[in-house]
Amino acid sequence: MYQPAPARSAPPPTVVSVRGEAVREVPPELAVLTVTVSARDQDRAATLARLTDRAAAQRTLLDEFAAAIERRETGDVSVYPEVKGKTERVSAYHGSVTTSVTVADFTVLGDLLLRLGAQDQTAVSGPWWRLRPGSRAGAEVRKAAVADALRGAAEYADAVGARLERLLEIIDEGADGGVQPLAAMAYGGAAQDMSLDLDPQQQALRAAVTIRVTITEPTILDETPPADAGR
Repeated sequence: MYQPAPARSAPPPTVVSVRGEAVREVPPELAVLTVTVSARDQDRAATLARLTDRAAAQRTLLDEFAAAIERRETGDVSVYPEVKGKTERVSAYHGSVTTSVTVADFTVLGDLLLRLGAQDQTAVSGPWWRLRPGSRAGAEVRKAAVADALRGAAEYADAVGARLERLLEIIDEGADGGVQPLAAMAYGGAAQDMSLDLDPQQQALRAAVTIRVTITEPTILDETPPADAGR
């Protein structure tokens, strides 16, 4: 009795896994400053009074730049006695208030830094350049990383006489903003007739992905002569 030969199952598709990476520089969106006002006196009440007055003056100045400031946050507040030698004798009292200021309008940033630095017993550090949390600035670099991986996969496929067929998977290896702060800058002295020009630090964004794709049946294997050909 004749029985047809069982149908041969198709060979599994050839899968290529390729890593892609891209790095881009984008302008910052925010600048962060740290402002600390201090007071010191031998009398506790006098220290607190001076600290309160200086903190209020700082708040008044920041209010003038309210349109440019996106966030103001009071951080460390400290008041403590300074002890002389190994005794408990108090030589003076020291107090400080630290405020973090996030600025979105860079056109007034230089003026703000000088105005803050001109206030009595005030230390200013920054700016530290940032992107907004959840910024879409990384969309272009992510697309570029995928394109880089697909380009590499296509080159591998072409090397064996095939072409890309189907995308199976994209694995995001995570993106690192690579944001590094500038060295802290301190300001002091009078701000009259002064100007400060700042150059925002570009933010380096990196994206890396791994893709898995199937390719068509390689043809270069069919063209490879056997090892004993020509003997």
